[in-house]
Amino acid sequence: MSPKATLSAKDEKFRYFALHDNMWKVVLYVGAPLALYQSLNQLFKIFDSMMAAHISAASVSAVAYLSQINLSLSALGGGLAIGSSLKISQAYGAGDFDLVKKRVSSLFAMCALLGAAILIILMPSATQFLRLAKTPESFIAEGTQYFRLELVGMVISFFNNVYIAIERARGNSKRILHLNMGVIAVKLSLTALFVYVLGSGINMISVATIISQIFILIAAVINLNQKDNAFGYSFRSISLKSTVIVPMISLSIPVIIEKIAFSLGKVVVNSMSTIYSALTVGALGISNNIGGITTMPQNGFQEGGSAIISQNMGAGKPERALKAFGCILAINIMLGAVLMSLSLIFLGQISRLFAGEDQEFANMIASIYHYEAYGAIPLGINSSILALLYGFGKTRITLAINFCRVFVFRIPVLWYLQNFTKFGSTSVGMVMAISNICTGLFALLIGFIEIRKVCKKHNITIQFFPAAKKMLQKTDS
Repeated sequence: MSPKATLSAKDEKFRYFALHDNMWKVVLYVGAPLALYQSLNQLFKIFDSMMAAHISAASVSAVAYLSQINLSLSALGGGLAIGSSLKISQAYGAGDFDLVKKRVSSLFAMCALLGAAILIILMPSATQFLRLAKTPESFIAEGTQYFRLELVGMVISFFNNVYIAIERARGNSKRILHLNMGVIAVKLSLTALFVYVLGSGINMISVATIISQIFILIAAVINLNQKDNAFGYSFRSISLKSTVIVPMISLSIPVIIEKIAFSLGKVVVNSMSTIYSALTVGALGISNNIGGITTMPQNGFQEGGSAIISQNMGAGKPERALKAFGCILAINIMLGAVLMSLSLIFLGQISRLFAGEDQEFANMIASIYHYEAYGAIPLGINSSILALLYGFGKTRITLAINFCRVFVFRIPVLWYLQNFTKFGSTSVGMVMAISNICTGLFALLIGFIEIRKVCKKHNITIQFFPAAKKMLQKTDS
């Protein structure tokens, strides 16, 4: 028999807040800490790259290349956490707290099985797997042990991603932010010690990551050890019933495929970029990290927004769900415009931070990012549409959007630029701009179609610019 599942007073209060309060307040309360959390994560990656660059330019390129392969694998756990957490949010919004507890507990069990399978298969065959992924031999020689260590950190992050997704569903965005600040403090301190004081290589950068990930895992064990709470883990609440796990798995599979395809697409782009030089791969990776200064806060509002939309849909409030989307869209467009402008203004200084005394490498980074930056606003639109689609449970459509982003708008375009133009390494920056802009426009079209369907289904009339409409009515009278 499953343990009793109830809500704490705090969880009950947030549920009422998410379903009834002013939507701008709800979106900012949930999304702002997550945006800051994502921004800090991105800065964390940037500092990691800078420290790797202190070892050597080859090291930073190896880390950039292997990170994309690792992201392809981590998409398994990340996709499972995203898809399943949406069903948890939906049950939370609907008030079915027994189902919330069963899904939380079953999700952790699925992550344990997935992590064990990855370690058993890939740890002994790491070198062969990297060759299968067409990793340059120089990167294999330098990075095989680093890759194995990253696998361990990745499996720990599976559990951490689930925990963070659960806290996001509960509206505990500030707790996520505080935990992440602790992780960054531990990670950067250890990395600085290993690289600058002890003179270690890239393997110890991964060790620092593992130790910092354990910090969140300990917090997860403490905070989810609540027997009666709906969001607490219980071995007895693990369920294989179709009503519990099938909706989570069916929603997660398209997200997993989407994330794997997107990351593999990046691996293909990195592999294609090696025709210029190995350093071009490093420059592209750094350009992506700089671009993350803009896109990561947008992703924070996407993640928080999808949870809010899912909760309101679970509670039978589709009109509030659409209001949440409108707020997220406005915020993400503003973030894209402001942060893109700032990153371009200070691009020279930023690129030199990564390249050190290597002016050629700095110029390569700047030339690639100069193009990539123009995708900031379209990607903000894309993030907002993804929040809407995730919240509605339309993960197959999000799969289509992100598949097209890489395999229609990016890889074929890069192939064309490489074979029919003479832009050189600048091509990798141009293709980022083209694919991101096209993705934003494609997502906008799909979003318009889906919103019309929802409005028609639920008989909702959307009033755009209601304040302006009221002013016009006053003028007419």
